[in-house]
Amino acid sequence: MKNYYVNNTAQSNGDHEVHTADCRYFKSIVSKKYLGQFSSCKPAVEEAKKTYSKSNGCKTCAEECHQS
Repeated sequence: MKNYYVNNTAQSNGDHEVHTADCRYFKSIVSKKYLGQFSSCKPAVEEAKKTYSKSNGCKTCAEECHQS
């Protein structure tokens, strides 16, 4: 189980990226929302979509959920 967070600041394409707490980009995220503990990124991205409909997995720490 890993702790997942969504970046409150959208990327230039409008996506809000979902990251794990151990992602190398995690510390650089200024504003984030805790999503909870999940066994994979898929339920974490679904949780993030409740707040940000355009949510996506980080290419580094949640690659299987990275769409664009």
